[in-house]
Amino acid sequence: MSYQVLARKWRPQTFSDVVGQEHVLIGLKNGLSIVRIHNAYLFSGTRGVGKTSIARLLAKGLNCETGITSIPCGLCDNCKEIEQGCFIDLIEIDAASRTRVEDTRDLLYHLQYAPARGRFKVYLIDEVHMLSRHSFNALLKTLEEPPSHVKFLLATTEPKKLPITILSRCLQFHLKELSVNQILIQLQRITIAEGIIADPCALQLLACAGKGSMRDALSLTDQAISMGIDKITKENVLLMLGSLDNEQPLSIIEALVDKNSEKVVDLIEQSALLGVDWENLIIEILTLLHRIAMFQVLPNALDTYYSSVQKRLRKLSCLLTPSDLQYFYQIALTGRKDLNYAPSRRMGVEMMLLRALSFHLKLVIDQPVDVSEKTLQIIQMQSISSSDIQTDTVSNDASINNSASLPDKNCILQKEETANPKKSEYSLSHSTDQLLQERNHIHQRSSGIIDPKPLTKILPEIC
Repeated sequence: MSYQVLARKWRPQTFSDVVGQEHVLIGLKNGLSIVRIHNAYLFSGTRGVGKTSIARLLAKGLNCETGITSIPCGLCDNCKEIEQGCFIDLIEIDAASRTRVEDTRDLLYHLQYAPARGRFKVYLIDEVHMLSRHSFNALLKTLEEPPSHVKFLLATTEPKKLPITILSRCLQFHLKELSVNQILIQLQRITIAEGIIADPCALQLLACAGKGSMRDALSLTDQAISMGIDKITKENVLLMLGSLDNEQPLSIIEALVDKNSEKVVDLIEQSALLGVDWENLIIEILTLLHRIAMFQVLPNALDTYYSSVQKRLRKLSCLLTPSDLQYFYQIALTGRKDLNYAPSRRMGVEMMLLRALSFHLKLVIDQPVDVSEKTLQIIQMQSISSSDIQTDTVSNDASINNSASLPDKNCILQKEETANPKKSEYSLSHSTDQLLQERNHIHQRSSGIIDPKPLTKILPEIC
C-alpha cells in the first residue's frame, strides 16, 4: 500500500476525533440527535482547522445505515465509502475551478434526481466564495427551498466575500484557530502511534510553526520525519524552519540590556552563519519580550517551551523596567515592518538593533556634559548681572507709573527722553545674550530635554 500523508491518515472519522471546535460540534451533534436538519450549513475559518472534515462527518451522520445519528457506526458501506471519498451521494465540488454560472446550472439540474444509495444527496462545495455573482444568484432559490433529499454543505476561508443573501440562508459555523497546546497534544499522540521518536522541544517548535492550523503542523511533521529518518530532533526542525533556538535571540536581548553593541554585532554574525531567517529572528525576539512582560505581571507563569531559559527570563524581567520593555518591543515591531524596505534583510535587522541601542533614553541621560570651569564662572557672573538688570527694570517701571500725575512739562520731558533714549550702562552685549542662551541650553541638556550641542560657537567671543 502506498504511503499516506499524516494529514490524510489522521483525518477525524468521528466527532470525538476532532481537535477543538467544541462550539461547532455541540450544535451539529444536538441537531443530529433530535433530527433537526437544516437545508444548508456554512463552515468558515482559516485553512487546516477542520472545515471539510466536519462537513464529511455531518454527511456520514446523515447517511449512516443505522439512521440519522451523531455517532456514525463506521462499519456500514455508506460510512466506509464516505471515509474513502467514493460515496456516490456525497458530491464534493471545488468552487475555485468551477466558477462559471453554467457549472452551477448543471449542478442544479441534477438536484431533481433522488439519491442512489444514501438517505440524502449531500453537496459539499469547498471554497464557495470563489463562485461568480451570477452563480450565487442561481443558487439563491435552491438554497432556500431545496428538494427534501438534498443538503448543502458550504466551506470557505473568506466568509466576508459571500453575498448576504447566501449567508442568511445558511446555518453559520465559524471554526477557530487551534492553540499551540491543542496541536502539541495531537502531535504527541500521532508520533507515539506511528512509533516515531520525537524530541518534546522539536514538537513544540512544529506546533508553533503550524500557526493555528493542524494540517500545516502535520505537513511540517512529515517533513521533519523525512529529515531525521523516523526521528524528530530539535536541531533538524530548527534547520528546516530556518530559525534559532531560544539561546540566540535571548542573548541578543541581554546584550541590548547591557548596552553592549559589540556583542550585538557578533551575535548577528553568528546568526548569519547559521542561515537564520531574519524575519523569524525578529519574531522570536518579540516572543521572548512578550514572555518577559508576562513574567513581570505573573511571576509564577511558566510555559514548558521556556523551561530551559526560565532563570534568564526571570532575571531580565527584574532588570528591565516595563517602559524599557515596551520600548524594545516597539522597536522590534517597527523593524519587522521595515524589513522589505532595507537594502538587505540582515542590514534591516542590524539597523533595528543599533537603533534600539542608540535611542535608549539611559544612554542620553548618562552622557557627561563637557563644560570648562571658566565658562561656568562667566555664565554665573552674567546670571547675577541679569538679575540686577531685572531689578532696575522693575524700579524704572514703578517710577514711570508714579510720574503719571505730574504736570504737562514733566510729560513733555518724559516724551523727549522716550524719543531719545540714553543707552543703558547695563544693556546686554551680543556675547552676553549668547552666554545666557547657552546657559539655558546646558541646563536643558543636562536634564535630557534636548540633544547635546557643542559650545564652540561662543567660546572664542568669551575669551
